[in-house]
Amino acid sequence: MHPVVFLFDVDNTLLDNDRFELDLRHNLEWKLGTEREARYWAIYEQLRAELGYADYLAALQRLRLEDIHDQRPLGLFSFLLDYPFADRLYPGVLDLLSHVSRSGPTVIVSDGDAVFQPRKIHRSGLSAAVEGRVVIYLHKDRELADIEARYPAQHYVLIDDKPGILTPMKEAWGSRVTTVFPRQGHYAHDPANTEKYPPADVTVEHIADLLDIELPVLATAAAGDADADH
Repeated sequence: MHPVVFLFDVDNTLLDNDRFELDLRHNLEWKLGTEREARYWAIYEQLRAELGYADYLAALQRLRLEDIHDQRPLGLFSFLLDYPFADRLYPGVLDLLSHVSRSGPTVIVSDGDAVFQPRKIHRSGLSAAVEGRVVIYLHKDRELADIEARYPAQHYVLIDDKPGILTPMKEAWGSRVTTVFPRQGHYAHDPANTEKYPPADVTVEHIADLLDIELPVLATAAAGDADADH
């Protein structure tokens, strides 16, 4: 039982996934053309609605099956699997992970598929930065019992760019968790994804801003006895 465990999301929390998607869009348009690129994203959104998470590889595979004689999608598999995610880490991320690890274990807790998401976390260097403590779920907000079993703690600090994830985990854990909302990425700046949820215990503009907050504050903020809104 650790005094505190730090749970970090990945996409648009530790690394700039919006920038990755922009690069993917450019490559899709360049290699497939506008019409096929649009078809890829239609399949992608359909799969996300079915699965509840993004699956870039499955969308590409389904696109390929629609025209098995079109060889162009094949090169995009390499683009996805070999993408330089280490170059997309937000500034200060590795320093932050090292900093907070002095107070408790750091854990990557992400949603995603079983191939691309683990590879992204590995290639970005994040897996090594948290000493391999990585768990990937279909819906992590429904897996609190499993998180507690794997990483028991008196208190958790949850860092995620999606209020829709922070809120249900706060409702379940109450004062046992400090929720941290870095306002990064398109989810964090879309009123449709923010205004319907209560504010997090701690809000920062950039993930590296957490380096300026004393670690004990992240624990006490859950009880409302620290003003950590930056």
